[in-house]
Amino acid sequence: MIQQKEITLPAFGRGYHIITGIIEEHLSELPETGIMNVFIKHTSAALTINENADPSVRDDFESTLNDLVPEDNRRYTHTMEGSDDMPAHIKSSLLGPSLTIPITGGQLNLGTWQGIFLCEFRNHQHRRKLVLTIYA
Repeated sequence: MIQQKEITLPAFGRGYHIITGIIEEHLSELPETGIMNVFIKHTSAALTINENADPSVRDDFESTLNDLVPEDNRRYTHTMEGSDDMPAHIKSSLLGPSLTIPITGGQLNLGTWQGIFLCEFRNHQHRRKLVLTIYA
């Protein structure tokens, strides 16, 4: 059995935002076992799973990726949408548009310290769309 649902997240500004709870609120009863794929329908944001306890992890993600992919790089030719746009596309490709999470006992089987993150790379707030697909 396959279930699919598209959801729209609240507007988030630049940064790494834990969205596990938001996703879980939109899920109906999960199967006893299966997998869920989460796909973001955007090219300037990404998804990742990482530590959800210490907020400094999010700050370190931001500073590290900004060092790796800086704004205002003179080599960028895609610049019409602002200095944050091309770096956002590169960061999005580095982290990726989708996650696969096991379902066990009718719940997402994340580790104790794991959370699902929206990685928003643009400076202005955006409402991002996710497609949740559950395979039982």
